[in-house]
Amino acid sequence: MAAEGAAQELLRQALGDRAEFRPQQAEAIEALVERRARVLVVQRTGWGKSVVYFIATRLLRQEGLGPTILISPLLSLMRDQIAMAERLGVRAVSIDSTNEEDWDEIEAALSEDSIDILLISPERLANRRFRERTLSAIPKGIGLFVVDEAHCISDWGHDFRPDYQRIRQITEYLPTGVALLATTATANDRVVADIEGQLGPDLEVLRGPLARDSLHLQVFELDEQAERLAWLTTYLQSIDGSGIVYVLTIRDALRVSAWLEQQGIQAPAYHGSLDHDERLRLERALRANGVKALVATLALGMGFDKPDLSFVVHFQRPSSVVTYYQQIGRAGRALDRADVVLLTGREDDEIAEYFIADAFPPESVMRDVAGAVEASDGVTVKHLETVVNAKHGEIHDTLTLLEVAGAVAKEDGGWIRTPNRWDYDQGRVEQVTQTRYHELARMQAYAATEECLMLFLTGELDDPSDRRCGRCANCGEPFLPVVPDPDLVREAAIFLKRAHRPIEPRKQWPAHLGERRGNIPEEHRLQEGRALAIYGDAGWGRAVKEGKTEGSFSDDLVAAVAEMIENDLQPDPRPTWVTAIPSRRDPGLVPGFARRLADRLELPYRQALAKTRDTPQQKTMENSVQQVRNVIGAFAVDSAEIMDGPVLLVDDMVDSRWSVTVCGVALREAGSGPVYPIALGETTAGGS
Repeated sequence: MAAEGAAQELLRQALGDRAEFRPQQAEAIEALVERRARVLVVQRTGWGKSVVYFIATRLLRQEGLGPTILISPLLSLMRDQIAMAERLGVRAVSIDSTNEEDWDEIEAALSEDSIDILLISPERLANRRFRERTLSAIPKGIGLFVVDEAHCISDWGHDFRPDYQRIRQITEYLPTGVALLATTATANDRVVADIEGQLGPDLEVLRGPLARDSLHLQVFELDEQAERLAWLTTYLQSIDGSGIVYVLTIRDALRVSAWLEQQGIQAPAYHGSLDHDERLRLERALRANGVKALVATLALGMGFDKPDLSFVVHFQRPSSVVTYYQQIGRAGRALDRADVVLLTGREDDEIAEYFIADAFPPESVMRDVAGAVEASDGVTVKHLETVVNAKHGEIHDTLTLLEVAGAVAKEDGGWIRTPNRWDYDQGRVEQVTQTRYHELARMQAYAATEECLMLFLTGELDDPSDRRCGRCANCGEPFLPVVPDPDLVREAAIFLKRAHRPIEPRKQWPAHLGERRGNIPEEHRLQEGRALAIYGDAGWGRAVKEGKTEGSFSDDLVAAVAEMIENDLQPDPRPTWVTAIPSRRDPGLVPGFARRLADRLELPYRQALAKTRDTPQQKTMENSVQQVRNVIGAFAVDSAEIMDGPVLLVDDMVDSRWSVTVCGVALREAGSGPVYPIALGETTAGGS
């Protein structure tokens, strides 16, 4: 193969005179460069998929072809890919949400043919400027089209992204002679077949063994979070090197990180709500061993590369084997040994089932959005929130799915309905949902199996190997202690009971509301408040859930809330009275609790608010406009009960904060002093 010799020379120029291709790397490069083939590479994490497309790009550019377009799902992955490209002598840039000020310069460089690889997210394919200006700036057309983390194309894939399905539309119209490469480490036979269906029947599949010899796997069932926090502390204090602690939600990332910091362990939280610069700072800190670990959601996943990562611990069990394999693949790439530990407990399935149920917008939302778009000449997401009872993100995802299906299009005036027929595909949604429940069951089986753990994982990914790894805890003796330190467990239990949740004041009314507009006057805004716990969660959360279910909150909860106010919130100025948000559904529950709290704090209780009409439960209202409309006008203030000093405004649950905001503003307008919202439980979903 002529390409193989040139590829070997480029590899050694970049990585040293002794560098050699791994099995099937040269074969993939040859297929792309000499035959302009369409290739799917399914290889284990750390195999070197990026080497294939970077060297293929250099060879194709030497032949005078245009640049490579690389579809990449995460900004963190793009950053790693650009750094790797530089080491291999490839000029790579990205167009993404963080560098808009550079887009003109990048387009000019493309027109001058001075860029080898352009990295974009799949969502960029929907951007009009990208389609009309950026792509047209490439004078020779593209030389290679790469889809990284190609399992995201598949409905069945654990990281399914609707925007990846735009890729099919592009690949159908790629000119003859443009090679295509799709890569992934986490595709079983079913997902591979689906990718083949998306990218064409002539796709050549290069598939290698998935077992990783450096990984030592062990599973612990520790039902309570306090036990897991204690075990994790002892482990991190004893292990050399740095690593990742994976959690399922943002709130768990923050909580675990706070506990570890309290124990003197540097382990910052990393999640999807952090801005670009903070994520980059944390990634650099981990690479430089400036922190012991990052406590991360799946936002730190595909493509993050630290070859000497010495451990990956899952604080909770993921919902799929392929997700788990993807994440543990971060560890031990350049080490002889790395620990991979799965902790599993009582809340894991509840969280997993929430994310499975939330994976697709409900049929009613999709039909409502499609109908609202059809009834308008151009509609924005903000306007849709006024007519569709759905979350902002759910409306956005619905529009993406409808756009990919050709049912709607985005114009300058907003979203419009196309003439194309659209029907909700109930069968597909049910089939994918059933598949994800099957994946959850297989992950449960992994946590309980007595067979070789690595063999179980690779078997789920349809790796034909039948060899036991000989390294995992099931192949020999457990290599890590199983029982956590009892003293640390008790300390962690106290920590969890004091993991109070801030209630941040709302500063403005939602747009398109009508009844209230613009900023909430500063003198009417709430003070920062507190929620005792996450509803149903570790610490006090389960006691709150039990009290809500049984219709009475315990004296222990009264004492806990009083302690939270005195020792954590420490309101200044101090409250001089207490009131509560009433309910017509259960009129005595919250006022009864608030009266007992007032007695405990030795403050007067006043029933200053009355519920004037029945409303749906606030938790059924999915966005800010719907939530505010649901409660505005539903409460009346009894002026005779108002005191002019600071007040504790008590409710049982807080989610959107609009009930406490509407009631708090009404109290301020009626002459009360500063309002501190207090709740027993927070019900906001954790996110990732």
